Order: sequence, then C-alpha cells, then structure tokens
Amino acid sequence: MWIPTEHEKYGVVIASFRGTIPYGLSLEIGDTVQILEKCDGWYRGFALKNPNIKGIFPSSYIHLKNAFVKNKGQFEMVVPTEDSVITEMTSTLRDWGALWKQLYVRNEGDLFHRLRHIMNEILDLRRQVLVGHLTHDRIKDVKRHITARLDWGNEQLGLDLVPRKEYAMVDPEDISITELYRLMEHRHRKKDTPVQASSHHLFVQMKSLMCSNLGEELEVIFSLFDSKENRPISERFFLRLNRNGLPKAPDKPERHCSLFVDLGSSELRKDIYITVHIIRIGRMGAGDKKNACSVQYRRPFGCAVLSIADLLTGETKDDLVLKVYMCNTESEWYQIHENIIKKLNARYNLTSSNAGLAVSLQLLHGDIEQIRRECASVFSHGLSITRKLGFSNIIMPGEMRNDLYITIERGEFEKGGKSVARNVEVTMLVVENSGQILKDFISFGSGEPPASAYHSFVLYHSNSPRWAELLKLPVPVDKFRGAHVRFEFRHCSTKEKGEKKLFGFSFVPLMQEDGRTLPDGTHELIVHKCEENTTFQDTTRYLKLPFSKGIVLGSNPQATKTTKESFWITSFLCSTKLTQNGDMLDLLKWRAHPDKITGCLSKLKDIDGSEIVKFLQDTLDTLFGILDENSQKYGSKVFDSLVHIINLLQDSKFHHFKPVMDTYIESHFAGALAYRDLIKVLKWYVDRVTEAERQEHIQEVLKAQEYIFKYIVQSRRLFALATGGQEEDEFRCCVQELLLSVRFFLSQDSKGSGALSQSQAVFLSSFPAVYSELLKLFDVREVANLVQDTLGSLPPVLHVDETLQAVKLQCISKTVESQLYTNPDSRYILLPVVLHHLHMHLQEQKNLMMCARILSNVFCLIKKNSSEKSVLEEIDVMVASLLDTLLRTILEITSRPQPPGPATQLPFQDVTGEFVACLLSLLRQMTDRHYQQLLDSFSTKGELRDFLLQVFTVFRILIRPEMFPKDWTVMRLVANNVIITTVLYLSDALRKNFLNENFDYKIWDSYFYLAVIFINQLCLQLEMFTPSKKKKVLEKYGDMRVTMGCEIFSMWQNLGEHKLHFIPALIGPFLEVTLIPQPDLRNVMIPIFHDMMDWEQRRSGNFKQVEAKLIDKLDSLMSDGKGDETYRELFSSIIPLFGPYPSLLKKIERETWRESGVSLIATVTRLMERLLDYRDCMKMGEVGSREIGCTVSLLNFYKTELNKEEMYIRYIHKLYDLHLKAQNFTEAAYTLLLYDELLEWSDRPLREFLSYPVQTEWQRKEQLHLAIIQNFDRGKCWENGIILCRKIAEQYESYYDYRNLSKMRMMEASLYDKIMDQQRLEPEFFRVGFYGKKFPFFLRNKEFVCRGHDYERLEAFQQRMLTEFPHAIAMQHANQPDETIFQAEAQYLQIYAVTPIPESQEVLQREGVPDNIKSFYKVNHIWKFRYDRPFHKGPKDKENEFKSLWVERTSLFLGQSLPGISRWFEVDKREVIEMTPLENAIEVLENKNQQLKTLIGQCQTRQMLNINPLTMCLNGVVDAAVNGGVSRYQEAFFVKDYILSHPEDGEKIARLRELMLEQAQILEFGLAVHEKFVPHDMRPLHKKLVDQFFVMKSSLGIQDFSACTQASPVHFPNGSPRVCRNSAPASMSPDGARVIPRRSPLSYPAVNRYSSSSLSSQASAEVSNITGQSESSDEVFNMQPSPSTSSLSSTHSASPNVTSSAPSSARASPLLSDKHKHSRENSCLSPRERPCSAIYPIPVEPSQRLMFNHSGDGALPRSDPHLSAPDKAVNPTPSSWSLDSGKEAKSMSDRGRLLSPPVPPRPTQTASPARHTASASPSPAGRSPMKGPGQSFTPSPVEYHSPGLLSNSPVLSGSCSSGISSLSRCSTSETSGFENQGNEPPAPAPAPAPGSSYSGPEEPVRKDSKTPPPYSVYERTLRRPAPLPHSLSIPVTPEPPALPPKPLAARPSHVENGTRRTDPGQRPRPLPRPLPRPLPRKVSQL
Repeated sequence: MWIPTEHEKYGVVIASFRGTIPYGLSLEIGDTVQILEKCDGWYRGFALKNPNIKGIFPSSYIHLKNAFVKNKGQFEMVVPTEDSVITEMTSTLRDWGALWKQLYVRNEGDLFHRLRHIMNEILDLRRQVLVGHLTHDRIKDVKRHITARLDWGNEQLGLDLVPRKEYAMVDPEDISITELYRLMEHRHRKKDTPVQASSHHLFVQMKSLMCSNLGEELEVIFSLFDSKENRPISERFFLRLNRNGLPKAPDKPERHCSLFVDLGSSELRKDIYITVHIIRIGRMGAGDKKNACSVQYRRPFGCAVLSIADLLTGETKDDLVLKVYMCNTESEWYQIHENIIKKLNARYNLTSSNAGLAVSLQLLHGDIEQIRRECASVFSHGLSITRKLGFSNIIMPGEMRNDLYITIERGEFEKGGKSVARNVEVTMLVVENSGQILKDFISFGSGEPPASAYHSFVLYHSNSPRWAELLKLPVPVDKFRGAHVRFEFRHCSTKEKGEKKLFGFSFVPLMQEDGRTLPDGTHELIVHKCEENTTFQDTTRYLKLPFSKGIVLGSNPQATKTTKESFWITSFLCSTKLTQNGDMLDLLKWRAHPDKITGCLSKLKDIDGSEIVKFLQDTLDTLFGILDENSQKYGSKVFDSLVHIINLLQDSKFHHFKPVMDTYIESHFAGALAYRDLIKVLKWYVDRVTEAERQEHIQEVLKAQEYIFKYIVQSRRLFALATGGQEEDEFRCCVQELLLSVRFFLSQDSKGSGALSQSQAVFLSSFPAVYSELLKLFDVREVANLVQDTLGSLPPVLHVDETLQAVKLQCISKTVESQLYTNPDSRYILLPVVLHHLHMHLQEQKNLMMCARILSNVFCLIKKNSSEKSVLEEIDVMVASLLDTLLRTILEITSRPQPPGPATQLPFQDVTGEFVACLLSLLRQMTDRHYQQLLDSFSTKGELRDFLLQVFTVFRILIRPEMFPKDWTVMRLVANNVIITTVLYLSDALRKNFLNENFDYKIWDSYFYLAVIFINQLCLQLEMFTPSKKKKVLEKYGDMRVTMGCEIFSMWQNLGEHKLHFIPALIGPFLEVTLIPQPDLRNVMIPIFHDMMDWEQRRSGNFKQVEAKLIDKLDSLMSDGKGDETYRELFSSIIPLFGPYPSLLKKIERETWRESGVSLIATVTRLMERLLDYRDCMKMGEVGSREIGCTVSLLNFYKTELNKEEMYIRYIHKLYDLHLKAQNFTEAAYTLLLYDELLEWSDRPLREFLSYPVQTEWQRKEQLHLAIIQNFDRGKCWENGIILCRKIAEQYESYYDYRNLSKMRMMEASLYDKIMDQQRLEPEFFRVGFYGKKFPFFLRNKEFVCRGHDYERLEAFQQRMLTEFPHAIAMQHANQPDETIFQAEAQYLQIYAVTPIPESQEVLQREGVPDNIKSFYKVNHIWKFRYDRPFHKGPKDKENEFKSLWVERTSLFLGQSLPGISRWFEVDKREVIEMTPLENAIEVLENKNQQLKTLIGQCQTRQMLNINPLTMCLNGVVDAAVNGGVSRYQEAFFVKDYILSHPEDGEKIARLRELMLEQAQILEFGLAVHEKFVPHDMRPLHKKLVDQFFVMKSSLGIQDFSACTQASPVHFPNGSPRVCRNSAPASMSPDGARVIPRRSPLSYPAVNRYSSSSLSSQASAEVSNITGQSESSDEVFNMQPSPSTSSLSSTHSASPNVTSSAPSSARASPLLSDKHKHSRENSCLSPRERPCSAIYPIPVEPSQRLMFNHSGDGALPRSDPHLSAPDKAVNPTPSSWSLDSGKEAKSMSDRGRLLSPPVPPRPTQTASPARHTASASPSPAGRSPMKGPGQSFTPSPVEYHSPGLLSNSPVLSGSCSSGISSLSRCSTSETSGFENQGNEPPAPAPAPAPGSSYSGPEEPVRKDSKTPPPYSVYERTLRRPAPLPHSLSIPVTPEPPALPPKPLAARPSHVENGTRRTDPGQRPRPLPRPLPRPLPRKVSQL
C-alpha cells in the first residue's frame, strides 16, 4: 500500500533507472527527486527537472537528503536544508554541464578546457565542505574559493550575476531593493576593477653567477636603492656562493630566496633599483698566485643593477641575467651602483662577454597574509624576509622592534711610517661595559644568521678608504644600556704571511647617560692609536676617553687633543621601546622637574609622531596626571596636547593606534574629574569660533571632538560610579549648554567668511561619531532630539557654499548610518530632518551622489513587508516628501546628454542606478492605502495627469536595456515586479479620471506604449532561459507578460469609441506583442486586431490603414527574428472571428467586410510565410540558392500582391547584395535593372535613400546604369552591357556631354573587344523538383530550372543541392512524382540536366558569325528547355534496338528567361510529346550531317589549325556505317514489313533515305578535303577510311551518285556534291533538316568541344596520338544512344567546333591523352550499355569516370515535326558551306570577313530616346544634368566603381556567360522608338539594302507576352504591349553592313495576339495569356 512520506521528501539519484516497468519514472544519475509516497522498497514522486511527469522508482537508487517542506499538501514545495552555497553549486554545475558541451560543439576549445578544470575544482571543494571536517575559518576560505569560481564561470558563459552576502545567495524578497542594488554593484565592481593593493613585495631568488674567471668564494649582497634620494631603502639580502658561482647551501632555500616586504605604492617607480654588490673572498689581488698566503680577505669584485620598473608589467622574470660590471678603481667602489644607474658604466669592464648574474624576480601585491595564502609555493620551501629600512608605512600596535642600523662610511688614516698607503680592514664588535663581547648581534643581512664580529672588505693601498657597508644590530632593549660598539683597524699585509696588524680603534656607546640612545645621523669618531698586541679586556681604560669629535664628555683633558685620523659612521635607530628624543623623556619624567611642565607641554607638538605613539599610554597618563595636579593652571595646555595626540591618530600612518587609544579609555583611563575641564575648555573654544580671526586651532579642536567626548563620557561614568551618580543634572546642563553653543555656531551665516564655514564643515564631519557616546549616558529619544535640533540649525542650502553643502550631506549620511538611526523611535524623530535636507538638495540637483547614498541607507533599514505601524508612518512621510522629487530627479538625470567614454559615464550610471533602486524600494513598500492617499492628494486632474505621465515615462526609462548591466537579471525581475504592481494600481486611476468626456490621448498613449515595451523586454522572454532558471522565475513572479497583456486588453475594451484615436498607431506595437511565442499572451492580444478592423471599417468603410501598417510592421519585426510558424497559423485563425452578427441588416453589412477581412488575413499570412522563409534562410549565413530564391519570392510578393514600392526597392538591393556576395554578377546586374526601370531620365529631385545621396533622377539612373554595366562586364555578359552603353551614350549625346560620351563609346568598344578576345564558358542547365511539405513555401512542390555555375556538371550540382538541403532525399528517376510524395512530411529532390532551346535562331543560323558570338545566344534569353527520355514501346528486337526505340520529349517553359534576377526560375508550363523511332533516326542523321558540313567547311577555310576533329568525325561515321550503323536503320525502316505496317510514314522514310544519301555525298566530299590536308603520317588512316567508305556505299546500294536522281543534287563549292535542304516531301517542316546539338542529361555530362579560338593548339597537340591507335572495327563502332535516341556514330564524330566554348572541363582542365579519349568514347557509346536511369550516369570504370569530365556533346537527335524552327536551332560554325546556290559566290568572296555584327545592331528609330525625353519634359536649355553630383567614368567597365552600389573591386570572375531577355518596360518616354504614341501602327521596316540577300519577314526575338521579363516582377498591360524593354531590347534588322548603322527606323512590336510567332511554314500554337498585373507606380522621391 502506498503511504505518503513524512521525512523522506528529497533525494539524489545515485544510479540511472530506465523506468521500463509500468508507471516507472526514467531517472539519470545526479537527478534530484521529490518523493510523495513509498511502498515496499519503492518510492513514487517526480524529478525536479520535470515535475509534470510522476512515476515510481526503487528506493535503493536514491540517496536521501534533509529538507523542509513548504505548503504541505497537494502543492508542497521541498527546500533542501543543506548549505546554500552547496545548493547553488549543484544547480550551477547542472546548468554549466549543458553549456559546456555546446562549447565543444562550437569549437571553443580554450574555454572548454578551462571550464572543465574549474568544474573539477568546484567538485573537489564541494566534497571538502560536505565531509564536514573543516575548521570554521577553513570553511569560510573554501566558500570564498567556490563563489569566486562560480562567478568566473557564470561571467565566461554569459550567465547572470548572483547577489551574495557572506558567500550565500540572497533572496531579493528578503532584503530591500537598495541593498540588493548595492550587493549587485559591489559584485559587478569587484568583477570589473580589481582593488589596487597598497602594499607590495619583491621576491628574489639567486640562481648562479656565470663568470669564466671565478675560483674563489663570493658574497652577493642585494638591496633596494632610491636613486632619487641617493639612499638605500631596504635592508640587505646577503648570500654566499661557492667557487662555481652557485649558492653555497642549495638545500636551504632561505639562504638564496628572499622577500623584500612592505614596499609602498610610492616605491613602485622607475628610479627604484635593485642593486647587487659582489665581494670575493681570497687573496689581495685576483688570481695572485705568487704571494700564496693563507689569510683570506674580503675584496670588491663587481656590481649589477636593475630598475624595478621592468617588473611592473606583472610578469615573472624567471631567468633574468644581470650584467656584472667590475670596479677598476677601488676608490669609487662605494658609488659604483650610482654610476651604473647614471649610465657612467663606460669606466667599468664587464666581467666577461657571457657573464652575468642569473636571478628570478617576481613582484607580489597585497597583504603579506593574503600572499601567504595565494602564493603558497613561494613560502612552502622557506625564504628569508628582508624588511624596509625603518618602520613600514603603517605601524601596527604591538609590533616589537629594536634595531640599530650602522653604516660604516669611511676613514682617514695616516701612512704610519710606511712608503705606501695601508690596506685597512675594520672589525666591528658589540661589547658590554664589562668587556664581554655580545654574541650574534651583528646582522650582515637577511639570508645569513647574525655573527659576533664583522670584518669589512679591504681596499688596496688606500689611506682614505670608503666602504658604505650597512649593518643591522638587533640588540635587545635590556642590553642597550651599558653596551658600546668597538671598531678595530688593522693593516693587512700582502706578504706571504698575510698577517693583520692592529694600529688603532674607535668606539661609540649605544645609550647616553640621560637615557637617550645614540642620535640618528653621521658621527665622526676619534681613532685611538694602539699597539699591535693591545688587548681590550679592560674596557674601563678606554671608555673614559672621548669617542667622537663632536661630543665632549666631562672635563677629560684628552678631549682637547686633536688627531688627524678619523672614522665616520652613520646610525639610525628603529625601535618601539627606546627614544632619542630628550623632550619626550622630560615630559614622561614631569614629576622630577615640575618647573618644566609648561615647556614640555608646548614642545609636545614638535616631537615626531612615531615617538609619541610608541609611548602613547605613558604620554596620556602623564597628561591626565598633570591635569589632576593643577587643572586651573594646566587645563588649557593639557587639552591642546590631548587634541594634538588625538589628531595625530587620524594620520594614516598611525591610524591603527586608534584601538590602542580606545583600549586606554576603556581600561586604563582614570581621570574621574577630567570631564568638567574638558567640557569647559571645549565650550570656551566653541564660543570663540565666531569671533576668532584664526580658526586653524579651533578646527583642530573640533576635529578631535569624537575622542574628547569619549574622554568626557568615560570620565563622567567613572565619577558616577565613584559618587553614586551625583551631579547628574549639572552634567546634563553642561552638555545642553555645550550643544546650544554648537547650534548657535552652526546657525551663523558665514557671509563670505570661508574660515567660519570651514569650521562648521569640520564640526559636522566629526559630529556623528559623538552620537554613540551620548547614547551611553542619555535616552535614545533625548539624543535624537538633541541631534535633530543640532542638524535643524544648519542654514538653508541657498546661502551655503559648495564644500559645506557636501559636508552637511556627509553628516546626514553618517547620521543615517549611525546606531542612533537604526532605532525606530529615534528614526521617526530624525527622518523629517533628513528628508527636508534631501528634498532641498534634490530640488537644486546638487550632490546627487551623496543624496543617492543617503536614500539607499534610509531604504536599507526598511525591510520588505514590514507591516509595523511605525514603518507605514515612515512610508507616508517619504511618499509625501520624496516620490515626486525622486521621479523628477530620475527624469532629469537620464535626460542629460551622456558624455562619451566609459570613464566619465560610470559615476553618472551609478547615481542613476541608486535613485532607481530607491524609487523601486519606495514603490514596493507602498500599500493600497498609500496609493489611495497619493491619488487623493492631487487637487486637480491636471496634476494627476502630470504625475501619471511622469511615472509612465520613468518606468519606460527603467525598462531600457542599458539601465542595468546585461547580467543583472535578478535586479531587472525585481524592478519589473514593482513596475507591474504599480501599473495595476494606476490603471484604475486612468480609467476613472481620463475616459469619456475627460479622455486624454497623451496619457493613454503613454500607458499603452509602456505596456508594450514592458512585455517586449529581453529579460522577460522566458523561452530563452534554461529550464531551471525559467522554473525559478515562474515560481517567484509568474509570467509577467501575460499579466500585462490582460491589462492591455482590459484597458482597450474600456476605450470604446476612443479606440479610433489609436488606429493605426498601435497596430505596430500590438503586433510586436503578439509575435512573442507565449500562447496565452497571443490569445489575449490577437482579438484586438479584429476590434481595430471593425472600428476602422465603421469609420472609413475599409481598413486600408490597418492593412498598410500591419504589413509594414510585419516586415521589420519578422526580419528582426520575431514570430514563428505557430504564430502564422494562429494569425490565420482570426478568420473564424468574422462570424455572422445577430441582426440581418448588420449581417448583410458585415458580409462585404468579412470578405475584405478574410482577404487581408490571407495576404498577411502569405506574407508571413515568405518572411519566415526569408528569415530562416538568412540564418544560414552562407549565400546559397535558398537565400536568393527566398528574396526573389518576397520581392515579387511586395510588387505584385502588395504594390509596396519602397519595400520592393529595399529587397531589390538586398537581393543585389546577395548576388554580389555569391559573385553572381550577371544576376546582380539584372536585379539592379529592376530599380533602374522605375526611374526616368528626368531632373526630378530624389531624396536620400539607402546608400544613395540626395540627387536628381537623371543622376541616379546614370549611377545605376554604370553599376549595371560594370556587373554585366564582370559576369562576361558583354552584349547586354553594350546595349546599356548605347542607352547612356544617347543621353550624353543629347546633352552634348562629349567628354563622357567619348568615354562611354570607348567602354562600348572595350566590350566588343572582350566578346572577340576573351573565353566564355557555357553553363549547364538543370531541372530541380522540390517535393514534400518540409520545404519552404516558395519551393514546396514546385519545379525550377537552374543555371549551373562554371564547370558545374550534374554530379556537382546534385551534391551542392544536397548540401544546401541536408535532410533531402534524392529521387532516382525522372518520372513525375505522385500525390503521396507531394504530401509527405519530408524533402525530396528530383534533379536532371535539361537542354536550352534558344528562341532567336537568326544569329545562330547565320554563316560567318564567329563561335564566341554565337555561344552567347545559345545560353542567354532562354525560356524553353528540353529533356529527352528514351524508352522501348512494344516488343524489343534484340538484333536491332532501333526498331522500338522511342523518345519522350519534355519541354519546360519558364515564367522568366534565364539568366535573370535569379539563377533559377519556376517552370510555368510543361509539354510532353513522343517521337517515333523513325523520327528519332531522322533527327540523328540531320545532326550528324550538319556536324560533318561544319567541320569540312572549317577545314576548307583553314579555320581549323588541326585536322584531327575532322579525321575523328569521318572515322566515326564511316566505321560505324560499315559495322552496322546506317545499315541498322535500313534494316529497321526500309524493310517491306515496316513500310506496309506504317503507310503514313512514307514521306519520313523518303526523308531518311535522302539523308543517308546526303551523308554519303558529304562523306565523299569530306574525304576529298581530308586527302588535301591530311599530314603524311596519317595517310594510312586516310586510306583505310577511303576503303571503308566504298564498303559503306556498297552496303547502301550506291555505286555512283549520279544514279541517285531523287536526291536533287546540289553543288559544293570547288565542285563538291550538294544536296538541297528542302528536298524532303512537302508535308515535312521546311526546317526539318535543321538541328541543334544538345547535351544529354544521361550517361555523360558533356562532349568534347573545342573552341576554335582557344583550344586549337590543344587539338593539334592531341592529334598526333590518333594515328597510333589500332582497334577493331567493333571497338570503333560502339554507338551510345542519347537519352532521346541512339547515335549513328561514335563520339569521335562530334564536331570539336560545334559550340564555341563549352562549359566542359576539357577546355580548362589538364590535357587528357587522345588514346584515353578514344577508348573512353568508344566504350561509352555502345548500344548494349544503355542507361537504366534518366538522371544518373552509368557506373563506369575509374579510368572512364575520370574521362567523363573531358567529354563534350555528341551529335544528338533534334528532329520533331511538332516543333517550330527556332526550337531546332542549327548550330553551324563559320563555314564555306552554302546550301543556297544564290549565295555561293558571295560566301566565297566574303570568306574571312565579318558578314554581320557580333551583337545585334542598334535599334532603328526615328529619333533617339533622349530627344523624346526632351520633348516630353523639356529641361532648361544648355544645362546638362552632369553638372550635378553625377560623376564621369572611365572608359572600361572593369575600372569603373559604382558609388554606393559596388564596394569591391570588380574582378572578371568566372561567372557564367549570361544575357538579358526582354525587360518589361523601357525608361524613356512613351514616344520612344520602342513603341508608337497613341494607336498608330508601327512604322514599317526599311527595305533591305540592294545588295542584301536577305528576304522574308523579320524574326521576332520574343514570341509571346506570357510572362514578365527576368528581372521584372510585373508587366505593363495597358500602356505598352510588352516584353522587350527598350533598355535591353535585341532588335532584328535586315542583314546589316559591316559597321552597325545609327538607329533610324522604329522597331516593330513583338507581341502578336498572345501567340508564339513561328516561322512561315509553322502553324502557330496558342499559349495561355498571363493575368494582367498592376501598373508600376513611380517611386516617390526614391
């Protein structure tokens, strides 16, 4: 039975449970669970990460933890009782876990590893805390480490800042908002600005001395030297090195590591140096071996220095090598370091080139204890401490020191009867008066233990030696008296004995007879002579002698003797126990000399502070002793001395002695009567303040008032204890009188007297410290009243100077922070005074920082939900006094212009935050009663209106993102909670006071605006939070957005007819709210739109305004990332809301409204679909076809459905930028043309828009034209660029701007040159079907034709598409998919290659036109594409497959021609026809014959540099025919059975027969030509071909061509045979013989094609391999059917020059040997290896697969009786072929000359467009628009940069060659040559030139007006008939002369009744008319 648990409430999963049993709950290790019930070893409950799913789990899997339960029962909440730091750590690590994995995914390796390390550290620390064995201090330390790491990790991961108090998280509900703000700010500052340490320490480690000439032991002495003051500032660090230069005691780190401690910040500057002196121990002369004496001397060796500035960068200098300089002149040794610092080191030698001192240095910052913790490694091995000389900056009480520093400076000695100077060594000893030497009291430096004697180093032959060696004598205090220092001088001999001879001594006592120690400073000591063997056993003998030349002791007659020898030392005492000051001693011994008391008290001020604090207690006892002795006489003097000592402790150096003074007052002070004198003297001073001229002394007194009051109070308490509380009233009276004097003094106006106000300021700054003392004697209320009166006596703000104002506020601040203010009773008394002063300052906007601080402290004391009566009364006072002022202050501060730069911004930000926190605190404390009182307090509606506006404005400011730092989510949530509570209170006031006749638009608008930005805040978007954070926020505050949304809805419903004021202004804001993905919020807000439409319909009969605003706002909001698919579905569900209404009349009225409403919602939904697609695509980052397709879809939608011109133009430029990024330069040009077409050549001014400046329409159009030309140039679409060059040239010509005209003509010429000289690649085209519901709307279940990239074949294209759509499945067949695929929840891609069908055949059919011109027309302006699929119908004949091989031909018609504004366009229409096997065979033969003719012609005209292509083609046809090629057709179609069973095919059979015979004739002529040009080494092959040709003829039954009369022979040039093209029966198309080569989408991507211009050399290089091939005829005849049919020859027959520049890699890839080509082509064309798939190539061997890339087009079937002539384009190359005998002579004579222009000629017009423009809108005469900001340009489009459009340098990249089909309109006036004005018929075309052979109608370029042009999403249907715009029209004219004529005649219209125009012999096929599209509007000012 399941029993509810009592104690087992909370636990952690210790093993994962899969939950596979019934009702089992799946749990992972580490999950926390809440337990509800238990039963036999099982628990029932839920995991806290997902509380909605409950289940059962084994109890053994759970580790129980202590917890307490809130709200017992159904909704109980469990809170673990563990340490809050542990709880936080656990939840934080859980959150980090997920984010940590994402770091790995995002490849942020560095942070990933660092975070992992930190997480492991935290887990380790967590273990330590949980074990519970740590001491209290250690736990505190561990928690500090944990929180520091948690904060670091949160900051790195961008998580929220956690407010903490003593390492534990703080609940914002438990503290005031001001306190929360302070905690946040403290943590934020701690994070931002590390606290500057006041003390610093230098770590030094000596490693070695690297020097070549060592061999002696060394002493190394480090010290710090101040070069500014020329003195050492630290003690010495002394260490010894062995003979190898290494530390002598490596096992004792303290001997070679030291820490120089207590360096102040002032000592971290570049003129502080580390100096190193090196002393060698050995012989007198270095390396002096001849006098090998046993005695060792200390001798100078070298010196090194380093500036401490090198260490300030903070890096550890591990292996620093210091240069060591040797001293050449020993007399300068004492100052060698100074000379090196001054860069005078030229006089010293380096020890050796590679020598140096290797040391490790590190600068550490902070307190020494802190460093011990943080740098434990430094201390763990041991090190010595080197102190500063003297006391540190801060002297700590209790510090015991007694160090005497003696520097041995120099000596002056006589020669002593020797010829040379002496080598003097000084020995120093510390000796007691008894003669006993004190042991171990001479310290050479840290790192070396103290010694009993010191021996100086020896300077060679110097009678005036200078040593400057510093020594420390740590002599205990008790040994000081009666001890002296003795210096013995010896001469060191350099002889072998090396003896040291004593010749004199000096001494100095440490303490004088009067108790003073040896004074600091330099002392000149007398050198007393003595004998060599003198002993100093009896010290009394010499202690009576004088020791110093400056000090004379007693009347000793020897003192007057003068001696020439002297010895100088400098002494410096650092002692906390001894003094050198006589005045100090006199004062302390005042009872011995009562007459000197006055003098001693006067001299106290001159005594050094450190001397006073050393004897602080003794001094104070002395002062109060004197006061007790005679208060009348000495009272004032003692008071002054006491003031001096008190103020001395204010100094930072002695600040730490304040506790010593406090301890003295509490424990040692005994002056029970002192209070009377102290009060009396203090009052006397206060009364004199206003009169005294000099205020300095009075200010000193006032500064010391805190401690004076402490003495007064303690003295009074002692007196009361002694007397039982007598004279209490008298004492109170004295204090009252004193404070009365104070009040009078404070109330005095300074009237310009700075001294008085200064005194007032001094008093106020120290007055709050007195409160705590007064509280010891008086009641709280009494003290509060005293303070209130005192503070109340201050003069008003206006009359006080700035400094006093600041001090006054500081005084109030300290009052608020004082113990007095924390008591509610006293607070109620003091609060009015505090608020009064604050109010005055805030009104003046002065001292805001201090005001904010005071307010924060005031609110810190008022906890949340304090319902005590006193607190509520305080809130009443504050609301009345502060609320309005606070609001105005915040408004004032935030409206100030913020100065740039973070340095100036910080304090401003701080003060704003403080005031905001204060305002929020106040509002949070306000109850219903407070709000009611506040609203009732406004006497008029105007005042209430102003207040509400003020509140709403301030709230809008508080919501700003910059109000708080980014990671202060806790603070933002608290603020929002307060705001929403306040708004709910105030909305009632709004409803009651400002509706109906009192309606106020401004206040309601402010309310709605606030509500909207409140809901839209980033910190309230819970969807972006982690689950744990979201759960916490919902538990604490709920979803505040929904609350505010309901409030908006409620307020909107209250508005009634006033709603009309907010339509359409609020549509945008409300729409933004509905885009938030919160279902409840959306359900509340979306109905408001229905209401808006309803009211707008009532007002104006439609809701156009609503529609326009809705659409505009949708675009900007969804582009910003708002909205989702759910929203689109929800929005479209508004439609059901438009339901029938109760009354019939209203129902009818609403019927039309309903329709337009549904229409609007449908439009908006469709727009959303496109915007969502656009946004999703743009998230991808890389520019792909999805992004471009999506932008095109949106752009079309804006133009066609919404007619939003400005949005349309914006998206034109977005699309343009995408194209540039993807380097689709041709498409970019077409895209820009869309905008260009909206402009006219006029002088209308245009406003600044996007990147365009203010300019005229003419200038902008010119700028666009130049940019478009440049892009066409970069995309190698030069023909289109030429047309635009002409357009702009006409404009320049009409304005007589000949300079730019010349440049434009030069640019046009350069484009012509590029057409002829540069290579262009032909792109492949692919049909792509997107099936399934998972595709974006603009692709879903649609098919497109895409223009491939350069060199892109089917496999590469398919791979690219699958990369763009990684979830798509590639379909393996070409059949149309069924409905199940359309509706599938997946993505299917169907891809295969298609063949472009050029629309205009005129250029392609014209002979003599170079290939590089024709290639453009083959792949540009393509509307139609074809795809052939071979299949067998009926039984398949294994012997001859051609009998049943049918072809299914699919024609695809696009809505817009390629290339255009996109690389792909949707298929508008598809037609499918089936070709019979016979038709297929006819087409194959036609293609092959045409190919042969082309090659033979090229060979004849010497266009072919290499005959190999012709050889291969002939070989392929002849060989194939011999081995069954053509004969297979004979077997299939010429047999009796076929002819009888297909009587209708008689004409076609005749045509096939005719083609076979024609092929034979062509072959014969070809072989004749081949014989003429064939190289000698290929003769055997030629002979073989001739032999095989005769075999072929016999197989066809042809013996002689003259017998074939039915073939209607024609004549080749040079007597070659000819077959008439039109010899087919009449039923066939007149163009039946015309064919177009096409590529197969099947087994190979393309065929070998050679550009005659670029690849002739390659062909010639390859041909030499052909003749070496010997393959059987079977191998040679391996036919491969194309997808449409089988070929009759191998691919060798494909003409290398059929196309000019195939996109095949054959043209740009490494050469492939012909042997491989030959074998590949033979093998891949076998009819037995026919493909099974219409999309993918057959699997082949790797070697063959490699060769596919080098393949080209075969001669593939094209014949189709149902197709119009242009659909079967002939693809001849310049050739001497002529099948028209009338042209023979001409073609021969004109060979080699350009017969037609390389691009279509310019249109023939009656007048130029410029002239028409001028006539339509005349501009001022003689004025050229080029005078404006329009720029001239360079002749080459490559060099031209379009301003504002193209930023990158134009590079001729390999963008596919592309062209322009028709554009929908022209930019010239309506009367331009493009169309005639009015209804006049088009002008007839001029008659052909007399010599022209052209006859027949003009070939139209476009055949219908079915679809808009490629870069236009609309079409003009009323004013212009259509397709080809003037700006890019491709006119067709009679055959032109060699040079293009100037346009004269008008062009005919290209649209005829909606049908495609065809050749005369072809019946036109009607096509469906397009729907009329809206007329384009001019873009106003764009």
